Amino acid sequence: MPHCYAYRLLLSLFLLLSATGATRAQAPAPKPAAATAKDSARTQVLSNDLTRLRRLDSLRRQNTTQLAQLQQELQGLKNVPNRGRERELQAQLNSLRVVDSLRQVRARAYIDSLKQFAKGFAVAPHGDTLFFVYTRFGPFRPQERAVRTASKIRELEKQAFFRPDSLTLVPSEQTVDLMYGERVLQSVSENDALWENVSKDSLAREHRRQIIRAITAYQDANSWQTYLREAGLTVLVLLVFYFLIKYVNVLFGWLRGKLLAQKGTWFRGLKLGTYEFFNEDRQLSTVLLLLKVLQWVVILLAIYLVLPIVFSIFPGTQGIADTLVGFVLNPVRKILRSLWNYLPNLFTIIVIVAVFRYVLKLIYSVKEEVRQGNLTIEGFYPDWANPTYQIVRVLVFSFALVVIFPYLPGSDSPVFQGVSVFLGFLLTFGSAGSLSNIVAGLVLTYMRAYKIGDRVKIGDVTGDILEKTLLVTRIRTIKNEEITIPNSSVMSSYTTNYSSAAPTMGLILHTTITIGYDVPWKQVHALMLAAAAAVDDILPDPAPFILQTSLDDYYVSYQLNAYTRAAGAQAGIYSRIHQNIQDQFNAAGVEIMSPHYRAVRDGHHTTIPASYLPPDYEAPGFRAEKPTANEPSA
Repeated sequence: MPHCYAYRLLLSLFLLLSATGATRAQAPAPKPAAATAKDSARTQVLSNDLTRLRRLDSLRRQNTTQLAQLQQELQGLKNVPNRGRERELQAQLNSLRVVDSLRQVRARAYIDSLKQFAKGFAVAPHGDTLFFVYTRFGPFRPQERAVRTASKIRELEKQAFFRPDSLTLVPSEQTVDLMYGERVLQSVSENDALWENVSKDSLAREHRRQIIRAITAYQDANSWQTYLREAGLTVLVLLVFYFLIKYVNVLFGWLRGKLLAQKGTWFRGLKLGTYEFFNEDRQLSTVLLLLKVLQWVVILLAIYLVLPIVFSIFPGTQGIADTLVGFVLNPVRKILRSLWNYLPNLFTIIVIVAVFRYVLKLIYSVKEEVRQGNLTIEGFYPDWANPTYQIVRVLVFSFALVVIFPYLPGSDSPVFQGVSVFLGFLLTFGSAGSLSNIVAGLVLTYMRAYKIGDRVKIGDVTGDILEKTLLVTRIRTIKNEEITIPNSSVMSSYTTNYSSAAPTMGLILHTTITIGYDVPWKQVHALMLAAAAAVDDILPDPAPFILQTSLDDYYVSYQLNAYTRAAGAQAGIYSRIHQNIQDQFNAAGVEIMSPHYRAVRDGHHTTIPASYLPPDYEAPGFRAEKPTANEPSA
């Protein structure tokens, strides 16, 4: 017998170790539900483990029967002492207890492996889960056991004289049964207890407590006293709602009358300059419309708040009340949670904005010092300060936006990124012409081709610069015409600036006349210089000068050059110079006969005014003679 006992003990240890190893090998890591449903290998493992668990349960029942027999036989030996037989029976009893203990360890190991992917079935008579069923019992699968137990609980709920004391626990050889009278509600087996890591008695007591609580709560919620109380509460809520709507309408009616009474005082219309775009009646109508909308918003909000209260009174409609409240509370809760979670990023953005704001202030102060001439930078002109500041500010804003972008809500979402790419695409391809004008404007700014107020000639347009921006340049011509020229067009044409050197070196105005070879050039020079000296805006120093630009077939070209600082008055200066030239030459008796000037002298004063002629001057007569036969005709 000792050898048999040792053999059984070693065999049980071997089976335990093999079962534990098999469990570790067969218990894979958890997977998602979708993957588990399609995992045939895992399903096979679960089926095999359940089969082993049923075999262990069968062995447990056999051992329990043998233990009962041995204990009964030992109890009988107390009346008829037999030391040898008693020791033999005690050894067998200890061996069976060891095997039963090892069997429980193996069963627990199998159950622990099944917990990773096995599904429990809820016992929920009215949607509220009381407990779960995981194992088979006899011919019934876990799902069938859960459905049968829930059905029996619902039948008990309908008994008007249900007594919790009548729900008792009856232990049997293999299970602990929950019974109401002669009816078994549920049988708690050893495997059920192993699944919950408690004893059968503890699990049965917990199930009994849950069942009693569920039945009592159901009967309390469905008693006639409860129905009367719920009906009374509903009537009370509806009365409160009725008076609430009534007095809301009264309040808004009073407000409407108050507004109508203040028509001439509170509502006087809105004007923009001399144009009244929102008169008194329209303003009052708009306010009354907004008041009406607000009234309906308050009424609908009251209805929405009353409905959950009414539905929450009755147990059968509490789910609807929770749904209605959830429509409002869930978005609000999500918004508040999102705001709370976003606070660190918000504080980060505030710090970044504050830093860049003070950086811009520092750059602005440096710009002002340079513009006013207090700070001198070699090679950097004061008029570059404003455009350079604008460029630096755009760069600083762009850099700040790049730094802040990751902290913006939804910046990592595909929708936000798609919108950003789309806007970038539109900005890039939709502003190609504008970008060329902006680049040209920057180039013109740093070229210092002209500034505001300069008299310039751009292409065939001559006038004063009114405005220059990054996109266009505006010019007012001498005829008071305002012309807008894109900066790209300015860059593609030539620009003549009359004002840049006029304040320092002086602008040279020049005009050309042609005089025949019969007039001495010195006399022509003197007359032209005298004509220039008589103009107020012509500078005496540097003195005007004459250039003889060409010697043509019939005349000499004389060019008068004179300095002036009034670059914006060129038209008037040229006009006065030309007037003085005519006066000087007429006074000197020099006729400006060229180019291509032809006159027939008939005694009339066609080129020289009478006041310029001597008193005894007589115009030559006009004589035409017929040539003789020996003379050639003219």
